[in-house]
Amino acid sequence: MVRLGTGIGWRPEIAEAVEHMPGIDWVEVVAENVCPGHLPKSLTRLRERGVTVVPHGVSLGLGGAERPDQGRLAALAERAGAFGSPLVTEHIAFVRAGGALTASGPLEAGHLLPVPRTRDALDVLCENVRIAQDALPVPLAVENIAALFSWPGEEMTEGQFLYELADRTGVRLLIDVANLHTNHVNRGEDPAEALAELPLEAIAYVHVAGGFERDGVWHDSHAHPVPRPVLDVLTDLASRVSPPGVLLERDENFPEAEEMERELGAIRRAVEEGAGRRKAGAAPVVGGRPGSGRGASGAARERLALAQTAVLSALVAQAPVPEGFDRVRMGVQARALAAKRADVVAKVAPELPVILGKGYRPAFLAYAQTRPMTGGYRRDALDFAEHVLAGRPENTAVRRELREWWLERSGSRPRSRRPAVRLARATRRALLRR
Repeated sequence: MVRLGTGIGWRPEIAEAVEHMPGIDWVEVVAENVCPGHLPKSLTRLRERGVTVVPHGVSLGLGGAERPDQGRLAALAERAGAFGSPLVTEHIAFVRAGGALTASGPLEAGHLLPVPRTRDALDVLCENVRIAQDALPVPLAVENIAALFSWPGEEMTEGQFLYELADRTGVRLLIDVANLHTNHVNRGEDPAEALAELPLEAIAYVHVAGGFERDGVWHDSHAHPVPRPVLDVLTDLASRVSPPGVLLERDENFPEAEEMERELGAIRRAVEEGAGRRKAGAAPVVGGRPGSGRGASGAARERLALAQTAVLSALVAQAPVPEGFDRVRMGVQARALAAKRADVVAKVAPELPVILGKGYRPAFLAYAQTRPMTGGYRRDALDFAEHVLAGRPENTAVRRELREWWLERSGSRPRSRRPAVRLARATRRALLRR
């Protein structure tokens, strides 16, 4: 596997700081946030300097019951080609449910949700990973995710699940030590046991990120400093194997460049401490067991589809919580999904919080309770604006500005200034006022 070194997650908000940050060997970019034909100049300059860029997908849903969407795979492959990347990464998660396998409407989570660690789910995941591997021009690595809730009736530990996945598909692993810590707090899973069961030779690189604990629940925020327990998990991992790469993730509340550099320094020291233990011969024996190698049946996909649809319906569509799930934790997850949805829509359509002011967030959260997301975030922004307009906001200026915003973006083409088009637009505006 390619030796990557020390890296940081590239985000537009810290682009300039990353360019001037010493000791950065590589960066990771959210694949869905860049367009190969219009790459940010900062990323282009980094590439010209020889800095490796790795696309990190967030919407493929490899852990879902449906087979991976070919369009999403093609987009991920295109980004790998645009950056000359040595690999691409995605998540072991499901992000949507419903659809043809359940004869129900599609639902979008807008976030990464855990798959059950069952034979059915593993068989489906392995087949989906193989499909993705065949469609991508470079090796694929998949990431373990953080979770707020557990599935009842699981048949494997996280380490066993990941071991069999790697064993059966040859896929590389992106191990997020912050997520191992999150699952320790939220689900009582020992990070050391998970590491002991992993095929460490399959690790492509490692994620490190911060979070916070509230009411006994750890939130993997990527918006807080990396805490000591996460660095301790990193040290434990480095005592077992030399990770090809380690990357700091930060998505919100970006600190000054000096603070990020200090965090990178702490990460390097944690890896060095682990390396010292490994050289001293204190590394535990790697565990795991061979996989069965079987494929996914149509029945397995249907069973998984029904289970995931029931869970997602409870989280985003106010359906009853399925039997065996922790209702409190499911409530925490539902609120977290709605909050993330509001945050992302505010980024995708930054005009909406400006137009609606302090009323944006409560209005969106109220909307999210009754309107599950069925498309992407841009569609969600338009649907939200339409929902607000249907309620006839009392403030005339707000109503007028929001209507203009919605009309400007609801068509497939930019608004024309030709008289005939302007007349049609005025007609639509009149109809909307009814």
